[in-house]
Amino acid sequence: MKITIRPFRETDQENVIKLWDKVFPDAPLHNNPARDIRTKREVQPELFLVALLEDQIVGTAMAGFDGHRGWVYYLGVDPEFQRQGIGTSLMKRVESRLMGLGCPKLNLQIRANNFEVQAFYESLGYYAEDRLSMGKKF
Repeated sequence: MKITIRPFRETDQENVIKLWDKVFPDAPLHNNPARDIRTKREVQPELFLVALLEDQIVGTAMAGFDGHRGWVYYLGVDPEFQRQGIGTSLMKRVESRLMGLGCPKLNLQIRANNFEVQAFYESLGYYAEDRLSMGKKF
């Protein structure tokens, strides 16, 4: 299986949203995929990656670096193609790009009860930190 990873293109939007609907079916209502894509394309668009199998988008990763820490969002792989190294390849590419920007540490959030995803990230060297995640919606 030959996977290609490249930056997101405007023509990818419809297929990326379909993928996210499949991968993140319980996403909170405030996560608006079209808005998230639009705003990401305005800030560090080179950190928004898609994985393709031929011409089919099978994975995504969106990252950012604020000069202090990096973050990764929307790492997702089509369930039909999981456990084939696509998510790992996307994360390695994100890590490489962030390190190239001088990023010293990458953070991410997962749902506390998502043990399968937790095991995936642990296999890549990530670990749970003693932190409380807080947020505020506008």
